Amino acid sequence: MNKQSYIGLALIFAIMMAFYWINKPNELQRQRWQAYHDSLARVEAQKNDSLSAAAALSQREAEETDSVAIEKRNAKYGLLAESATGKAEKIVVENQNLKVTFTTEGARVYSVEVKGYKDQEGNNVKLFDGEGNEFGFHFVHNNRTFYTNNLFFQSSGVTMDADSTQRVSFIVNAGEGSLVYEYALKNESYELDFNISSKGLGDVVSVSGAAFELDWKVDMRAQEKGHKSEGMWSGVYYRYNGGDVEDLGATGKQSQEENMSIDWVAFKDQFFSSIFVADNTFAGALMNSEARAETDSIIKHVEASLGVKYNFYQDSKASFKFLFVPNYYYTLNSYDGLELTELLPLGWGIFGWVNEWFIIPVFKLLENYFTSYGIIILLLTIIIKTILMPLMYKSYKSQAKMRVLKPQVDEITAKIPESDPMARQKATMELYNKAGVNQMAGCLPMLLQMPILFAAFRFFPAAIELRGESFLWAEDLATYDSIWDMPFSIPFYGSHVSLFCLLMAIVNVVYTKINMSSQGSAAMPGMKMMTYFMPIMMLFFLNDYPAGLNYYYFISTLITVLSTTFIKSFMIDDKAILAQLEANKKKPMKKSKWAMKMEEIMKEQEKARRMQKK
Repeated sequence: MNKQSYIGLALIFAIMMAFYWINKPNELQRQRWQAYHDSLARVEAQKNDSLSAAAALSQREAEETDSVAIEKRNAKYGLLAESATGKAEKIVVENQNLKVTFTTEGARVYSVEVKGYKDQEGNNVKLFDGEGNEFGFHFVHNNRTFYTNNLFFQSSGVTMDADSTQRVSFIVNAGEGSLVYEYALKNESYELDFNISSKGLGDVVSVSGAAFELDWKVDMRAQEKGHKSEGMWSGVYYRYNGGDVEDLGATGKQSQEENMSIDWVAFKDQFFSSIFVADNTFAGALMNSEARAETDSIIKHVEASLGVKYNFYQDSKASFKFLFVPNYYYTLNSYDGLELTELLPLGWGIFGWVNEWFIIPVFKLLENYFTSYGIIILLLTIIIKTILMPLMYKSYKSQAKMRVLKPQVDEITAKIPESDPMARQKATMELYNKAGVNQMAGCLPMLLQMPILFAAFRFFPAAIELRGESFLWAEDLATYDSIWDMPFSIPFYGSHVSLFCLLMAIVNVVYTKINMSSQGSAAMPGMKMMTYFMPIMMLFFLNDYPAGLNYYYFISTLITVLSTTFIKSFMIDDKAILAQLEANKKKPMKKSKWAMKMEEIMKEQEKARRMQKK
């Protein structure tokens, strides 16, 4: 720093000191300034004192208000005041099969996820979720009706046994009494045990008689792409004590009241079921089911009000279990004595037997060796057609006999006037009897195939094995295979085109044409139109059905067409058959019971016709 810099700094300092000396306040100004600051301090102190007083007053008022609120709440809810209000908390237990979430509000199952099965968004299937379900019973306390679904229980969380069973307990205290819900989820199980127990509630809880009605209400979620098909196979099922399984029906709004003992009630959708089982039966039930619109994410709202025998004047306990299961035949069948396989719509009588004793075991056997369900269905169809081949051959041979005799039937028709139909029929029957042709021989084999046809119609929509399995263009064999989602809807058909259904209808038309040509013109014109009309009806009827079913029908009919062509080309000789029939005419005629019965019927009709003419 040079000399000029030092001189500059000294001048600046001298100027600042002179400015301070000139502007220094005198004694009077200092007194006024001190008085001003003292007044500000007094105002601030008074303000703080006022705030402190107000805060103290507010705290006293709040304490008085809380006290009044508590007194009002106690007067209103009695010994359940602490449980009538609160905040819901979630508790989760899970094993290899299930993830179950509980809520302390109502101590109920809040949601259930079934592992290993995905919904349309790729998440675990949820049987129900959130506030769309209720579970509890009503009782009276302190002249007020309570619903356990709305009480706030206390829980200490999840505990685990040595065998990996997870347990959750919820409790509501009422004075010296208590109500406890206990749940237990076993390892590698679809079963959730549930117990209700009470202690010292005789003077707290009042119900009608020594029983209460346990209400269970669920909004059943739409899980599949085919909403219409899913709704068709969903509903409320129940079983009489040791007896039959019944259901409420799938469409519209249904209701059923049962006064008999019930073993279990199930809320079943197409591929999954929530089942509530009583250890000692339910004393009757009132059940409701209401279908929702196809555009809704809920397919049905279902309810069950179940009678439970219970005495609150004694320390009591009632035991139940929930089963949250996929509708897989072998899983349902593993619960001995409950007849849960009746949840599967396998058909009644012989149709159900065909499914249980043939189709399901063969399907299971093929699963052990093949992973593609398209191949499994193909092999199943080939096995069925191989078994039915002798019947098919017999049916076609009977049709061939009718065909080669057609020219002789036409001669009878030309000789006998149209005004005498009974005589025509009698002459035709005599021709068939002499030639040894049984008109029913062609129909009987077809009738014997019908149980398998209808059994398959029941099996494939219920087969959870097909769910999510793709084959060729079908992304999911358990629902329809749409190759074109149309911007409009065709009545009775829908707004999409199912290719397997279309192929099935086309092959059926081809089979009908082959079948009719093998009969010549022996069939009535009206029947011809009807047989061609049926494939068109099936196209409309089955468009929404699972691709697996339409694929089976397509393959089955295609094999039938190929088999019929093979039989006609290599196994049936019309000339040889005609020669055999002509030889039969020369033999002594032995009338069959069927022919004799038909003759009696024709005689009675002829007699009645003559009486009418008189």
